[in-house]
Amino acid sequence: MNDQKRENLLNLALDATDAERAASSSLGTGYDFSTGTWEVIVRYQGDISFLEESGVRITYLLFQYAILLLPEQLMDDVTNLPQITYMEKPKRLFFADFAGRSISCIHSLQEGPRGLFGDGTLLACIDSGVDYTHPAFRNADGSSRLLALWDQTIPGSPPEGYPLGTLYTRQQINEALNAADSAERNRMVPSRDTSGHGTAVLGIAAGGGGSERGGGEDSLYRGVAPKAALLAVKLSSSGENAFPRTTQLMMALDYCIRTALFLQKPIAINLSFGNNYGSHSGTSLLETYLNQAAGLGRTAVCIGSGNEGSSGRHAGGILSDSETKPVEFSVGPYESSMSLQIWKSYTDDIDIVVVHPDGTRIGPLQSVLGTVRFRVRGTELLFYYGMPSPHSQAQEIYLDLIPVSGQPAVDSGIWTVELHARRIVTGRYDLWLPGFAGAETRFFLPDPETTLTIPSTARYGITVGAYEPRLQTYADFSGRGYTRLLQEIKPDLCAPGVNITAPAAEGGYRSFTGTSFAVPFVTGSAALMMEWGIVRGNDPFLYGEKLKAFLIRGARQLPSEKTYPNPRLGFGVLCLKDSLPIG
Repeated sequence: MNDQKRENLLNLALDATDAERAASSSLGTGYDFSTGTWEVIVRYQGDISFLEESGVRITYLLFQYAILLLPEQLMDDVTNLPQITYMEKPKRLFFADFAGRSISCIHSLQEGPRGLFGDGTLLACIDSGVDYTHPAFRNADGSSRLLALWDQTIPGSPPEGYPLGTLYTRQQINEALNAADSAERNRMVPSRDTSGHGTAVLGIAAGGGGSERGGGEDSLYRGVAPKAALLAVKLSSSGENAFPRTTQLMMALDYCIRTALFLQKPIAINLSFGNNYGSHSGTSLLETYLNQAAGLGRTAVCIGSGNEGSSGRHAGGILSDSETKPVEFSVGPYESSMSLQIWKSYTDDIDIVVVHPDGTRIGPLQSVLGTVRFRVRGTELLFYYGMPSPHSQAQEIYLDLIPVSGQPAVDSGIWTVELHARRIVTGRYDLWLPGFAGAETRFFLPDPETTLTIPSTARYGITVGAYEPRLQTYADFSGRGYTRLLQEIKPDLCAPGVNITAPAAEGGYRSFTGTSFAVPFVTGSAALMMEWGIVRGNDPFLYGEKLKAFLIRGARQLPSEKTYPNPRLGFGVLCLKDSLPIG
């Protein structure tokens, strides 16, 4: 079932059996075992509406992208249509788990008559939902600041044109807030932020504070843009693994942009999650779609660089002619499945040998198109040697480890991948382990560079890392740049991401750490910049790459780094007052 119009991982998943898909943390994502249907992302040209006559569900996105739900038996026929230019499967996403406004030079822009608070802008948070009852998201009269809340996990009444979830309007949320008791409120709008992640993120970006029901400008815990109108999307996390997927993210992004276009308001969008699958070069369909979204008028998309900087899940280096490079990694106990990606230049010929913890050698494996299977003790190995895609020159070698039938986990211990150079032109190689693996699963000699999670490698997004404001140093967990092939400077800048006080789901405030909580400082700042430029008419073109350029120009350099830009902090740390030409 190999096809060059499909990404390598999708081809491997289609080659896999149902048992292999069920055992793998990656291969079964997007596949419905009960109906035998696949959810896929496609880029298309022309008209594809005729597919609906064959039972294919189509969710149309902007810029001629779509999400299809189709029976597996139609996969080859749909792939081979001239209207379909490329196809990918969904990926699992994971969240990139003091006075931040002051250290980011925001306070001075909120004083006196020039005070910027995000008035007239939209701020969207695509995350784990929001505690809509929290005072941080309510006006002084107790009404909600949320224009809408789309909960993708509650079936019923989705936004028009989308296939999942329920959309709750401001009117419905206000009616729930005025309910006689919590039971009645939960019946009217049952959406919950069970992890509290989205509540904290939205609170940092745009919370109103709390003590004054969201309207107090002197509140200690006020967010950056407390007068912005709010959109919240809770990503679906249905299924056994309870992880949202990239397809759900793309629908959410599409909805937020369409809403902003309908309301004719500038919008700042916050994304605080990602994954490790891909070439880290900004070439996946998710990233190219995000690039076009970020390039749309009056839009800013802010993305966290992830928390993989010190996780030990990336290894890389340069291979010379005739050299053999062993790359050791530990697989911790209780890993229900595992995967390993090897990315290299297509011009380089490299043989692969995999060494099991008991010393059993598999290979050398050469560039043979398609899926190859091996079994060693309690682990089955699915090996896929891919080809470059129309969107990327890089070549992927993918290894999926799943337990054999009856085994609860793959074999733990020290595994080795040997890279045997045959013919080398560039020599660069990179390996990634999945971001959702346990802490004991890691490379023995990791490379902390190029640990950005996807989609923070998208060229036109504003990629935000984290720093420790009290120590004025880079936070070592923060994902580092640069992008793999083009070596584009990412992250663009950093913001406070250690011990940030933010609203907690079910009330009150607590401390949070991670790049997830650095991004909203920049998202809120983008809303303030668009208020000054677009809403107030000082600069109607202050969005997209121009807004990013202003942020970069004003970024403050920390004394702990001698060279800028650099892969840890990008161009520096957020300093909003120096990013706007306001005297």
